[in-house]
Amino acid sequence: MNKKRLSLLVFTLLGILVSLTAFAQKGTVGKEVLQTLKKTVLEQAAWAMQQQPVTVTAAGSARSAGGIHDFYSEGDYWWPDPANPDGPYIQRDGMTNPDNFVAHRLAMIRFSRIIGALASAYKITGDQKYANQAMIHLEAWFINEGSRMNPSLNFAQAIKGRFTGRGIGIIDTIQLLEVSQGVLVLEKALSKAILSGTKEWFTAYLNWLMTHTYGKDEMNAQNNHGTCFTMQVAAFAKLTGDQKLLSFCRERYKTILLPNQMANDGSFPRELSRTKPYGYSIFNLDAMTALCQILSTPKDNLWKYETADGKSIQKGVEYLYPFVKDKSKWPLKPDVMYWENWPVAQPFLVLGASAFQQENWLQTWQKLDHDPQVEEVIRNLPLRNPLIWIN
Repeated sequence: MNKKRLSLLVFTLLGILVSLTAFAQKGTVGKEVLQTLKKTVLEQAAWAMQQQPVTVTAAGSARSAGGIHDFYSEGDYWWPDPANPDGPYIQRDGMTNPDNFVAHRLAMIRFSRIIGALASAYKITGDQKYANQAMIHLEAWFINEGSRMNPSLNFAQAIKGRFTGRGIGIIDTIQLLEVSQGVLVLEKALSKAILSGTKEWFTAYLNWLMTHTYGKDEMNAQNNHGTCFTMQVAAFAKLTGDQKLLSFCRERYKTILLPNQMANDGSFPRELSRTKPYGYSIFNLDAMTALCQILSTPKDNLWKYETADGKSIQKGVEYLYPFVKDKSKWPLKPDVMYWENWPVAQPFLVLGASAFQQENWLQTWQKLDHDPQVEEVIRNLPLRNPLIWIN
């Protein structure tokens, strides 16, 4: 064998060795995640098995301009004007109004938690009972004429005296992220009718997101709202198999979201400028890592993508990680609300650990709270069940 052929053989064998090592490492991360979460997942699934569906039709608000099947919520940071109590609400950024209507939001969060828990337990055990229970809830939310939610968001984050709904309200349906992913995990165990009806609902909602003025407004938001719009479109398009929209989301991440939102040090300046910079930074990074997880393919790996000036999702995790590991190092003022409740077991830690084989990120994630109970934290944690996201 000549030297050229020998060198080529050695190079090939080294490549195979590297690939096998990476595969083994990913398997190790997956096993550690399973070991960390198994007890919690099965406990949450046991709870989910006892739950009956509660959809948007179970409660309503006289302030909603929509009907019984329309999702309704109100802008979080809008309050009555002390100088004009019956007039239009005024804004207090970062301060949540406790008198807002939140029943639909809570119902959707509950739905998300149920499907996420059932899909996770199914992935661990393969037990059909979890899929059977999930079908009851999927039918109620997406198919049954008496209880289903309309596939639109015309009346989300309304403001009394100002707007009956806003594009910014589209962020409320990040709660459907784990519903769509859960359906993918459960796909082979679902009936054809439930699966097709669910996919039809998400297809209709995608059409509304991409064509309605509210959707276009939210798509063009330059902060976490723009990230979360793209994250939703990506997740729902993955479920429905819409390759055109998946390609759209990949390009938007590479050409709009990452270069326009991230600074050269890996931070998100627009989130840092808010009254809750810590929580918003975590939230936006969670959403961007979710995008990388949903959209990456062997030919187009967003985890490895880097802009011409060096911005990347890895840099984003590296920037925020020290402040999640030790919050006392945070250089800015504490958030005006919920400062004591962050961080929890953030998705960016475990997804990043899996993508980059960072054991320290995984260990930090393992030590944090995997079952938070504070409603605001749960609402801003779009990925709560890592097992259904990691292969």
